[in-house]
Amino acid sequence: MDLILDGIREAFRIMASGDYSVWEIALRSVIVSGTATAIALLFGIAVGATLAFNEFPGRNLAFSLVNTGMGLPPVVVGLMVAIVLWRSGPLGDFRLIYTPTAMIVAQTVIAAPIVTGFTAAALRNLHPQLRSQLYGLGASRLQMLWLVLWETKLPLLAAVMAGFGGAISEIGASIMVGGNLAGETRILTTAVVLEVSRGQFAPAIALSLILLTLIFIVNLILTTVQQQERRS
Repeated sequence: MDLILDGIREAFRIMASGDYSVWEIALRSVIVSGTATAIALLFGIAVGATLAFNEFPGRNLAFSLVNTGMGLPPVVVGLMVAIVLWRSGPLGDFRLIYTPTAMIVAQTVIAAPIVTGFTAAALRNLHPQLRSQLYGLGASRLQMLWLVLWETKLPLLAAVMAGFGGAISEIGASIMVGGNLAGETRILTTAVVLEVSRGQFAPAIALSLILLTLIFIVNLILTTVQQQERRS
């Protein structure tokens, strides 16, 4: 119990003192995971709409792959991305391994199936005649897509929350492709693992509380927007 209380006190001390290194790690976590979520949203909307609106051979297989990807182990993602970005790998010449960019790539791979699955499910639940009516009113394909996405904005906000949560909370992939380098690729989850490996549980608890606070703030903002849209 004393260990937990020490961790909570340490968290408040860090937040009150404005420890630069901790806030740098927290900011990097938000930037990496936020960027990955934004890219995953663009990819997920495009693929989700394609799966929801088109009949083609292998569609059920594609849905199965998306559903499988929603539970893809982060260490497997880390391994695949590391192999591709390694110096002797296909993209090794770009020297992206052990950089924030590599972490963004890995987290995008984790978040994209989540956003795609949510998007496809939301679009498939629309009234089957809605698209025909929009085309009948003279809407172009892009206008139709924008209107149906606006119609499903509440599930899409849920997709953003789920994708961001999956990205910012993962650790295996980030360590494998980022290396947990101080001042460069260290984020909150990898910092927690480092402190635990050192036997420093109070700082680990403090960093964990900061991570949970960040996730809560992001979800609170998106949930507030979601509820306001629901009432409007």
